[in-house]
Amino acid sequence: MTEYFPEIKAPIAYEGPESTNPLAFRYYDKDRVIAGKTMAEHLRFAVAYWHTYKGEGTDVFGAGPYDRPWNHAATPLEIAEKTLDANFEFMTKLGVDYYCFHDRDIAPEGATFAESADNLKHIIDLAEKKQKETGLKLLWGTANLFSNPRYMSGGATNPNANITAYAAAQVKLAMDATKQLDGENYVFWGGREGYETLLNTNLKQEREQLAAFLHMAVGYAKKIGFTGQFLIEPKPCEPTKHQYDRDVATVLGFLREFDLYDYFKMNIEANHATLAGHTFEHELLIASQAGKLGSVDANRGDVMLGWDTDQFPSDIYETTAAMMIIVQQGGLGSGGLNFDAKVRRQSIDQLDLFYAHIGAMDVFARGLIIADKIISDGALEANRIERYSSWQSGVGADILAGRADLASIEAAVRAGSEPSIRSGRQEYLENLINRYI
Repeated sequence: MTEYFPEIKAPIAYEGPESTNPLAFRYYDKDRVIAGKTMAEHLRFAVAYWHTYKGEGTDVFGAGPYDRPWNHAATPLEIAEKTLDANFEFMTKLGVDYYCFHDRDIAPEGATFAESADNLKHIIDLAEKKQKETGLKLLWGTANLFSNPRYMSGGATNPNANITAYAAAQVKLAMDATKQLDGENYVFWGGREGYETLLNTNLKQEREQLAAFLHMAVGYAKKIGFTGQFLIEPKPCEPTKHQYDRDVATVLGFLREFDLYDYFKMNIEANHATLAGHTFEHELLIASQAGKLGSVDANRGDVMLGWDTDQFPSDIYETTAAMMIIVQQGGLGSGGLNFDAKVRRQSIDQLDLFYAHIGAMDVFARGLIIADKIISDGALEANRIERYSSWQSGVGADILAGRADLASIEAAVRAGSEPSIRSGRQEYLENLINRYI
């Protein structure tokens, strides 16, 4: 079998913070126990099939400069077979347990639906064998309902019912593939489930179409015995002007409105959060406090650019904030940290894939270490409790318990004195975080 990463002779090892080896972990020690779990159990890293192997480095102004050896073959199916080999070699040498894919990344689309189905089945059978040989696992699968021109107006929300039916059939096969590989989750990312202009859009019907589509998926999962977690990945725009799953709060409202709340959690992407005008931490916390934080697409955007740049994470402040939320909710369950990130256009070497993943894994591992220390010391939480202490008794407690009404509150205010104001201590708390980092 061809070796695609011959420079790496053994799995990437942990060498500690003092190491200067760019092909070693400085903070990710997978067996180190923190807050009752190993780092590997907390972080559950996953390789994104599409960016890692199928990305070509293209942008809107030029063709891709990458020349990946697994892309050299006579037919698209042979390329898919070689890419699968590259995936399992890369995961083994990186020391990551999970991967995830879109159906059209792992297997090529054929000239007909039947041919596409055969291609997918062929590759999934090979992947199943490789998983058994290596012990590596599938974090989640999904269907690509956005790349083919047929989906220019969406999949589930398309104005053409026949295209939505095609999308549903594609999702059925992707769910079958995910179940065959014992995938722990299945993701719904709309991509183009939205609109460009309301002049030609039946907004009410499109939202109802999306709900019906998701209900069909829930029903099929029950039929085939798929017990993995369903995840929705919010995104506000790009490529579609307005998408129906634009942020966590929007998705939560949608799920409640259409009786889907019990069946879905969220797959939060850092770069999608910023596109929605939120921080990564905000979207994670909104999902977590609703009991709906299921998994994470770990990447970042560029503050100088207004689109989804999908860069590898490198901000220790951001990863610390993220890991505080994840640790405090008890982990991600069946979810994980999937690097939905791509090396930069000028990073053309195969080794750049290792450098990128190693750095990203280390920055999340370090974030975990710092987050655990902050949580254990309790200083941040103590300040928060003190700030809201007036809600523990008196009128505050009455309001929260539903014992108060506007008349009783007025009487209490008349009998009392002018309320005092207190500092939010933002700079103090920012300094506190800096001390830990």
